[in-house]
Amino acid sequence: MNLTEEQILTLAPDESSKKAGKELANPSKWVTKGANEQAIWGECQGSGSKPYQTQIDVANVAFKCSCPSRKFPCEHGIALGLLYARQQNSFTETSMPAWVNDWISKRSQKEEKKLEKKDKPVDEAAQAKRQ
Repeated sequence: MNLTEEQILTLAPDESSKKAGKELANPSKWVTKGANEQAIWGECQGSGSKPYQTQIDVANVAFKCSCPSRKFPCEHGIALGLLYARQQNSFTETSMPAWVNDWISKRSQKEEKKLEKKDKPVDEAAQAKRQ
């Protein structure tokens, strides 16, 4: 994924998320950082004892984070994207941890089901019956 800082910032839901994301895009805030062709992930140390698990689906550009924010993407997702855009070579892990792998697998299965549904021929008799 070659998203630029500008592209990441346009995904932010509001100005406060952009600002917080920029502040969190600091390598010292991130316990782990990894990336491969499917996802970008990292753990950001927040105020709690456990770091927030943040991940980005590279293929379908989607975000997920374990923080309590109701915004999508949250400031952690924005920060992870910005950090990746700025310092791609600092993302050294390439094998996804289980929490990333599970999410990516579920997303892939949903996409496959959508495609199957789309490719299914229409049952005209059933459709006529419904109408």
